[in-house]
Amino acid sequence: MLARPFLRLSARALNGVAVALGIGLIQLVVGALGGHAAAVAASSAAVCASLADVPNAPHRTRRRVLTAALIAVFIGLAVAVTQGHPVWQGVITALVAFGSGMMLAWGPRAGPVSFAGILAYVFTSATPVEDGLNGLLVHTGWALLGAAIYVPWSVAMAVLLRPRMRTLALADTIGASANLLRSRSRMLEQRGVDALQAVHDRIQDEAALDEQLQAARDLLFTPPGDDQARRHTALLLLAIDLRDTLLAGELDIDLLGADAIGTRTRQALASNLRHIAEALDAMQQSLREAKPCIDMPALGAALSGLDAVAVPESDPRSRLLPALSDRAHHMIDAVRRMQALMRGAVPEVSLQPAELQLFVSVEGWPLSALALHARLQSPVLRHALRLSAALTTAYVIGRLLPWSSHPYWLVLSVAVVLRGNLVETLARRNARVAGTVIGCLIVLILGLVHAPWFAILAFLTSIAIAHANVVTHYLVTSAAASVMALIQAHLATPDAGYAVPERLADTVLGALLAWGFSYVLPSWERRGLTRLIGRLLGALAQLSRHALQWPGPQADLALRLARREVYDALGSLATAVRRTRVEPERVRLPMETVGALLGNSHALLAQLAAIRLLLARRSQELSRPEAESALQSAAAEIERRLDAGTAPQPEALTPEADAMTLPAEPSAQALMPWLRRRLLLAAHSAARVAQAVQSLRR
Repeated sequence: MLARPFLRLSARALNGVAVALGIGLIQLVVGALGGHAAAVAASSAAVCASLADVPNAPHRTRRRVLTAALIAVFIGLAVAVTQGHPVWQGVITALVAFGSGMMLAWGPRAGPVSFAGILAYVFTSATPVEDGLNGLLVHTGWALLGAAIYVPWSVAMAVLLRPRMRTLALADTIGASANLLRSRSRMLEQRGVDALQAVHDRIQDEAALDEQLQAARDLLFTPPGDDQARRHTALLLLAIDLRDTLLAGELDIDLLGADAIGTRTRQALASNLRHIAEALDAMQQSLREAKPCIDMPALGAALSGLDAVAVPESDPRSRLLPALSDRAHHMIDAVRRMQALMRGAVPEVSLQPAELQLFVSVEGWPLSALALHARLQSPVLRHALRLSAALTTAYVIGRLLPWSSHPYWLVLSVAVVLRGNLVETLARRNARVAGTVIGCLIVLILGLVHAPWFAILAFLTSIAIAHANVVTHYLVTSAAASVMALIQAHLATPDAGYAVPERLADTVLGALLAWGFSYVLPSWERRGLTRLIGRLLGALAQLSRHALQWPGPQADLALRLARREVYDALGSLATAVRRTRVEPERVRLPMETVGALLGNSHALLAQLAAIRLLLARRSQELSRPEAESALQSAAAEIERRLDAGTAPQPEALTPEADAMTLPAEPSAQALMPWLRRRLLLAAHSAARVAQAVQSLRR
């Protein structure tokens, strides 16, 4: 039985504790072997390697931590060799910054690894190394030992914590799904909400869920395949499908009208979403606290009110309400299957382990990724050049300042603030300054206790806190990192004190420098818009081809892969929208037009989800030859309309009014007209996507 305090810790908090324990072990062991200076060198290398130690599968942890450790030791050696030679240290500063920036060519996963080199530069600069070859070899040897101990420690912790990390990843995904359901519930109840604001809300909700989903895939879709792992995998696949069912459930809501019937129907649907969110919250809590999954008596109760809505037979909505109720019941069925799994039902995973691996993030460091960014238009190369110029300038200024005893502090301040885009730079700027002030105040209080063991304990605690919050709460990380850096410098040179005023001045100046350099070789979001649009159109066309096929066992994998690519493409475009909001107005993306592209893309995604849901559950009610012919024709038409070069003009969309007219008979009596209507609406959504693309390109 796990202790309750342990159950309250998040995945990142657990990871932070494991990191701090590993570094503490290294300090203890190496300190006993070689003394204080050896412990500082070894723990510094371990801290750098630990940047890449995040919640992940053990084999991924090994590769990333080993890479960060090797980079840290190599750069530490280069900095130690050039100590006492300001010009050469300036050259090393520029090269380290450029190399760190170029590592982002491998994507966000390379971010922690790329910063290991900069942190190694700072730590080695702060550690006096004895003159001569012998002193250099001794320092490097202790650093290698620290890295050599930490790499297997990180892998061992990843193996030990893997079951808990998988559980927490699944719980976080279910929680993010519940938040999305609550958000869509509010949208149903708040008619007349600003369309652009609705797009921004969707961006936030979808981005949070996308991040959690991929983290869960990386942890759950990897061996071993024991019963618990298979159950968690089945739960995750159901949670992913639940998102599509929610999308389909949003269709045709505009046809309800604003009278009493429409209002009552919306309220029932919104209440149903809230009840489902509550059921998901209960599942999340059950996973986190290792408790049995409780029943939710209210689940489905809201739909009894929907079924009781009296609609005259002459009212077209009498044919719409059963369809809306049916989609809502599909969501309840999915949640009940999830609850059954949590109560011990035998998991049924439709995909084989090798197929699941296709959904896991790419691993490795292929050199071909660097070749793609060997041009000045590349945002990665521009950021690498910008970072190199900024850190070199900070180094020069740091040596010229009256308090030139710690020039590397100014370099570090610029490095942690200057990001690849303006919005993150501004957020880091504010959090860095505020966090440093808080951290310095904490150090002044801690400094009242004159005990080496207490300083080491504070150092390890700050490592755990900084590591746990680096992604979610950078203000906390900044405060903890300031405590860590000041204590690290104090442990290296105890007689020098804490130099708090110098630290504060360097942080403020570094934040200002980073802010200024963010306008050097900028990579405005407008630059990458063409690539993002092309990726989105291709993903939507591919999803349409796979979704508009007769259901079969072989189609599930291709459909899931295509669906994930669409969500990834939408996520990239949504990220560009979020970032452009702080850019200069003259280069800002046209928010309304991009918002229209996102909204229409989600509408097409919802239409395809509804069609797929209809085929999966009711294909036996259709004539297969007739349905397949209609599906093939619709897929070809959608692909044609998504081609921006042949996109129809607005006047070509007038037949959509015919598609909005509900079929004369309910779907329970004649399903084919409802399928044809949905296919026609999907084609019109594709046309709207193409129109938005044309507007952006003009």
